[in-house]
Amino acid sequence: MRAMVLHAYGEALRPEERALPQPGAGEIRVRVEACAVCRTDLHVVDGELPPGKLPVIPGHEIVGIVEALGDGVAAPMVGTRVGIPWLGHTCGVCPYCAGHRENLCDDPLFTGYTRDGGFATHVVADAAYCFPLDGFDDPVAAAPLMCAGLIGWRTLKMAGDAQRIGIYGFGAAAHLIAQVCRWQGREVYAFTRAGDRQAQQLALSLGAHWAGASEDAPPAKLDAALIFAPVGALVPVALRALAKGGRVVCGGIHMSDIPQFPYSILWEERQVVSVANLTREDAREFLTLAPQAGIRATTTTYRLERANEALADLRAGRFQGAAVLVP
Repeated sequence: MRAMVLHAYGEALRPEERALPQPGAGEIRVRVEACAVCRTDLHVVDGELPPGKLPVIPGHEIVGIVEALGDGVAAPMVGTRVGIPWLGHTCGVCPYCAGHRENLCDDPLFTGYTRDGGFATHVVADAAYCFPLDGFDDPVAAAPLMCAGLIGWRTLKMAGDAQRIGIYGFGAAAHLIAQVCRWQGREVYAFTRAGDRQAQQLALSLGAHWAGASEDAPPAKLDAALIFAPVGALVPVALRALAKGGRVVCGGIHMSDIPQFPYSILWEERQVVSVANLTREDAREFLTLAPQAGIRATTTTYRLERANEALADLRAGRFQGAAVLVP
């Protein structure tokens, strides 16, 4: 198989030819059709997360066809299309798993970080953490749903029944979850980098009520703010935009330090919370909802061998929506 492999944090991925991986007990081998490029992949490659597996094949927004089953696997069947997300395995016995909070498992595995991922032609995954994609006929369009969509959905869920939703950082997750908000009848206020007219126009085309720069004050106080940009300085900015009792939800796995801010902007029962990973229930909910809501991903495709270019373009914000690698 072909793969793009990370050997040292901060270095470019290297193309490699490897033997075809064989699934172990409880695992499946999947022929990758598409793998979206997530900001978390940047955090992995740049060494901004705690050390994981090295060398490692990044990529955790995977769509592909099941090719082989390991011992004990009855489903999904060979030939079916599946999605493989960030959460690759949990222990099932720690207090978090026992309490239906597997996203906080004490001994998890993460696709493309602590086990090999989808920047390759083939990948082996735990069958219990893969999702059938019956009816998702376009693998490129489906790939961003596996993380940008799933984490966006969990982030929105933590906003509760908020009606006016501010979204800071209008990238892959934001452009998907804005469509969910529109379908649910909520108002979206999109915040982008200063001068990023393309992102603002995309937000408006997807039904946003308003779009402007992150530093701008929205025309109405927000009930909740979802922060997808990994910029800690946006937390106090978002707090200042909240109505009383509002909530800021930080949707990323990594964020720069949050600067000091006055208690007055947190007072009146405003809250700041974070999202960690996802649960399989989140995935089942979102993958049922996505077709109903008519969610469409805006994508830019790259050949697998151009993975380093895709990562650089993501870092620089040179495309709208999501980048997707195609073997």
